[in-house]
Amino acid sequence: MNKIKITRAGILAEVRDYLVIAIGMLSYCIGWGVFLLPNNITTGGVAGVSSILFWGTGIPVEVSYSVINGALLLAALRILGIRFCLRTIYAVAVLTFGVAFTTANYHGHLLADQPFMAAIIGAVFCGCGVGLGLSSNGSTGGTDIVAAIINKYRDISLGRVIMMCDVIIISSSYLVLQDWEKVIYGYVVLYVTAFCIDQVVNSQRSSVQFFIISNKYREIGERINREPHRGCTVIDAQGFYSGNEVKMLFVLANRRQSDVIFHIINDVDPNAFVSQSAVIGVYGEGFDKFKARRSKKEK
Repeated sequence: MNKIKITRAGILAEVRDYLVIAIGMLSYCIGWGVFLLPNNITTGGVAGVSSILFWGTGIPVEVSYSVINGALLLAALRILGIRFCLRTIYAVAVLTFGVAFTTANYHGHLLADQPFMAAIIGAVFCGCGVGLGLSSNGSTGGTDIVAAIINKYRDISLGRVIMMCDVIIISSSYLVLQDWEKVIYGYVVLYVTAFCIDQVVNSQRSSVQFFIISNKYREIGERINREPHRGCTVIDAQGFYSGNEVKMLFVLANRRQSDVIFHIINDVDPNAFVSQSAVIGVYGEGFDKFKARRSKKEK
């Protein structure tokens, strides 16, 4: 039986993830409890279902939200794993207590005469909150769990999956509100939320590639290995015009590490020839996991 190796870096990474999830849930709490719920504007997912139940029956949103998510988490435990579910339980708990505190203590009505602006601002807070949670392997539950399951096996935009799941929920709010204008605002919330989710998640996972041609390739490669902790591949190349043999470094890194790599190149060889480009996806050790489903024969 393999023992789990606990390191200081691993503990700090876990603490950072839980802190980011908490910040994301507080952002969602502000968007839902301050801007959307008081203005009778529906959001998607379990939050939307809870809002509809609140307007129709008076059941507190935090009660229905926690009950529905509890059932979904039990169903998702086997597919998503205990780590994802623990983080999602944590996220749901933070959001539940946050919304309960907001609804109990906040009695204002921001942008009561400007529902469209309330929908936009609330959706931005909600979308950024969900995106932060997903980027740290957590979620607000509900349709986020469905999206995470699909995204585990298929490379599909998280925001689009959530959008498809939420259309029926938002449309059904008409049965309670009897106001198509509010339903349209709900669609606006849905679109803006999905857009913000994709922006936040992609900004966390975006990668870049470098092609570096320099006579000091070895020193540059050693520095890149040591400082941003990225591997380098040495490629034998030849200048077409000059015919000279050259060494070219191929490097894949996270976007946030670009400045460090450029600083290393400029420090070692300011005359190096460098090409940088964005890549759609990088899979393997140190990056994302493959999202390909194995065939039955392979299993």
